[in-house]
Amino acid sequence: MELMDLTAAELVRLLGMREVSSRELTEAHLARIEERNPAINAIVTIDAEAALAAAGKADDAAARGGSLGPLHGLPMTHKDTHMVAGMRSTNGSPVFADHVPAKDDLIIARLRAAGVVPTGKSNVPEFGAGSHTFNEVFGTTTNPYAPTLSAGGSSGGVSAAVAARIQPLGDGSDMGGSLRIPASFCNVVGFRPSLGVIPMPSPVNAWAWIVRTGPIARTVEDIGLFMSAVAGPSEELQLQAPAQAADFTRQTPADLRGVRVGFTRDFGLGVPVEQEVLEVFDAQLAVFESLGAVVEEATIDFREADRVFGNTRALEFAGGIGPVVEQHRELVKPEVIWNVEKGWALDVREILATRAAGTRLQQAVRRYFQNYDLLISPTAQVLPFDAALRYPQSIRGVASETYLDWMRSACLLSATGLPAISMPAGFSAGLPVGIQIAANHHRDPQLLRWAACYEAATNHAQIPPAAILQRVPTN
Repeated sequence: MELMDLTAAELVRLLGMREVSSRELTEAHLARIEERNPAINAIVTIDAEAALAAAGKADDAAARGGSLGPLHGLPMTHKDTHMVAGMRSTNGSPVFADHVPAKDDLIIARLRAAGVVPTGKSNVPEFGAGSHTFNEVFGTTTNPYAPTLSAGGSSGGVSAAVAARIQPLGDGSDMGGSLRIPASFCNVVGFRPSLGVIPMPSPVNAWAWIVRTGPIARTVEDIGLFMSAVAGPSEELQLQAPAQAADFTRQTPADLRGVRVGFTRDFGLGVPVEQEVLEVFDAQLAVFESLGAVVEEATIDFREADRVFGNTRALEFAGGIGPVVEQHRELVKPEVIWNVEKGWALDVREILATRAAGTRLQQAVRRYFQNYDLLISPTAQVLPFDAALRYPQSIRGVASETYLDWMRSACLLSATGLPAISMPAGFSAGLPVGIQIAANHHRDPQLLRWAACYEAATNHAQIPPAAILQRVPTN
């Protein structure tokens, strides 16, 4: 097995034992980009010279001995909505096509401190808007399992890269499913943590809550490794999450015996889901039962969730991207303009009504978790679709009125603020399908332990993308 086929945890162990150097890993990673990226367009910026220099410094530090970070020497590209100092960081927008920031975002600073070697950037939709990765700067990212189909988004570039064995681990973000939907499409694991577990300071809204930063990997163990490197409080946030980095290193064994699992196919709202997705989803219920879980059809009362998500998202877009739309409207895609204008149009009464609806939604969340430990549901409503489309126009005869409607399965959970993980659940006609598993607020470490039990019983992520492997020579 080649180096980049290994997990992050395996690579970190090899680095720690000095059986492989950071430079060797970085060279292998860059070679994989050159070999496999042309078929999927996942990696859009590469700085090989700086990466190899950083890898050399990581090797020198390892040779000197002493304390090293949990990801020391591991090469990694970063999501292009995350600012990386000294590296082109575009947000997938023509407005910022040549932007080179002077300062790292907090998530990048923490990854550097953990020892990561930044090598480049992964593709995103413009401003991370939508769960299909395309933009006017770099074009479309496609799926390693079917390179004419969508890889999802907005963390589509990193999901495709991890699935293609270009790297084992990467950073993403999630407002309405941007970690979970690409994970589902690409047969990898995507984790949206609880609020504040990975701090995400906003320069315009200190109380922002709906966007989360999180990891994508091929194993739950690697998800925990990422969290152990970057979780923890920040002085820039007013409210601190109870989970700490050490909580993700103390991963005691767990099982699903007696765990109370509710499941829903349509969120109690008639959300349309393709039949092929439901067939894979239904087969997973037996897996949970075989592992000793008590499985019942039950769901949170999501009737307030569409309003909460839609209006909160619109306000975030108006506050964060509104000035860009005002100055560069002609360069911004119409879906972003629509979302910004929706935020601008919200009046005080609707904003107050949204806050009240969010309060009632949290009451519904509390009622649900009085009886259940987990909620499982389809991650995506559709299989990976034609990458030439902007988004699916309908699902099972139900038309998509906006670019968000086909993402509703993920958006509804975002409105609750709960931690959620998308796990590979199998395939339909060779295309990946994921399930999302949600736990109560700030039960992130326990959620990962339960997800690892399901993973051990299924191991779907270990099935590589034959579609891309057949396109390149194997060594």
